[in-house]
Amino acid sequence: MQNHPKHYCGIFGIFGHPNAAELTYYGLYALQHRGQESAGIASTDGKEFRLHRGMGLVPQIFGGEILHGLVGSRAIGHTRYSTQGSSAIVNAQPLMVDCAKGRIAIGHNGNLTNASALRDELEARGSIFQTTVDSEIILHLLAQPNRGGHESALVETVRRIEGAYSLVMLTENELVGARDPNGFRPLSLGRMDNGAWVLASETCAFDLIHAQFVRDIEPGEIVIIDETGVRSLQAFPEHKRRAFCIFEYVYFARPDSTIAGRNVYKVRVEMGRQLAREHRIEADIVVPVPDSGNCAALGYSLESGIPYEMAFVRNHYVGRSFLQPSQFIRDFAVRVKLNLIADLVRGKRVVIVDDSIVRGTTSKARVTSLKEAGAKSVHVLISCPPHRNPCVYGIDFPERSKLMAANYSHDEIRKYLSADTLGYLSEDGMVNATGFGKESFCLACYNGDYPVKFDPSIDKHIIENRRKRAGRLAVELDAEGRQQRLL
Repeated sequence: MQNHPKHYCGIFGIFGHPNAAELTYYGLYALQHRGQESAGIASTDGKEFRLHRGMGLVPQIFGGEILHGLVGSRAIGHTRYSTQGSSAIVNAQPLMVDCAKGRIAIGHNGNLTNASALRDELEARGSIFQTTVDSEIILHLLAQPNRGGHESALVETVRRIEGAYSLVMLTENELVGARDPNGFRPLSLGRMDNGAWVLASETCAFDLIHAQFVRDIEPGEIVIIDETGVRSLQAFPEHKRRAFCIFEYVYFARPDSTIAGRNVYKVRVEMGRQLAREHRIEADIVVPVPDSGNCAALGYSLESGIPYEMAFVRNHYVGRSFLQPSQFIRDFAVRVKLNLIADLVRGKRVVIVDDSIVRGTTSKARVTSLKEAGAKSVHVLISCPPHRNPCVYGIDFPERSKLMAANYSHDEIRKYLSADTLGYLSEDGMVNATGFGKESFCLACYNGDYPVKFDPSIDKHIIENRRKRAGRLAVELDAEGRQQRLL
């Protein structure tokens, strides 16, 4: 059972460097936390495109010879966890097409809420889809005839899609980045010493390749990078609503990233401080659930004066349990992921801090292990409010029926966890820790206020039927000529 929501994707792009593919590899390596299911890189020298994708972690997919074959001074990369579309190589990104407008490759972070309607429309007009991911819809829209030229086609395409998207696109002459008008997903622009331009989901990718952060891509903005530099288009000048996913600050982003001018590490420490102000507990030690609770637990310790102890030791050779598509592997990872140093908690009143509770299964296991080790009392504190609503913008929160806080009272959850105390950070406390106002964020998973409206029953029904149909039909030959199922 997953205790944390699944990630969505990480995207990266570079224009103007002779080692573009290798730098993209390192960029994806820095963004590996955003998806551990598949990854891919597309590169071009302006004449020929090359693409390599695979299932697994970035280092497993790209060996030296493969990277050397991805020649060109321009590249985009993508690392993925499936929130729409099945877990299969056919759905790995970047996706690439050859159309009347030339070659186009795309990497997409997010989820389109009008994907089903657009796909039905495109299929009725003769489009043939090769995948079950909504990202392919964007390619089909870009390939449609357009009277106004290339820039007009880009604006027209992003104005037709709804929901959450940060995009990197590679054409024969350009690297393009785009962000939805609400700004659900992050996307930043950087520059290297040789003048190469870089796009990435998080600034931690810039640090690894020694690129300098320039600015965040604005919500609704399209940036076009070519030999002349960077030019910007605002596709939604009339759109004022902002809805950045606050869970980036709570959990998803790496703590060494900076988003909208706020360092993620500092925001999480402040969330922990606010948690201590809202929930004062008599305890002997504060223990984080590594690594997701480290920063908030530190903040709680600093504010409360209760000593901080790393009583749980994480096995870093076990992938994040919620990022593994197999339930068997998830269950195994939960058991081996953390080991408790019993001597640190025996006879102690313990505050244990984590970033969220989704289903509660692994949280219960942590409390049980603490009490079995002799903890006098265990107080569970969470550095965000209860998750009561599913996300339709690219985070794989379960449906409402599987969200613990949506179906059980506060005290019922506490009893299920066998905790002496259960406390959540308030919505106001979480928002205040960022330094921004509520109007800057999407808080739908907490309060049910969805910035972009949708019909979940229709979309889910259509998407699931397509996945089943694709699963019956899609096969390809493996290296030895045998048929293998793709979906």
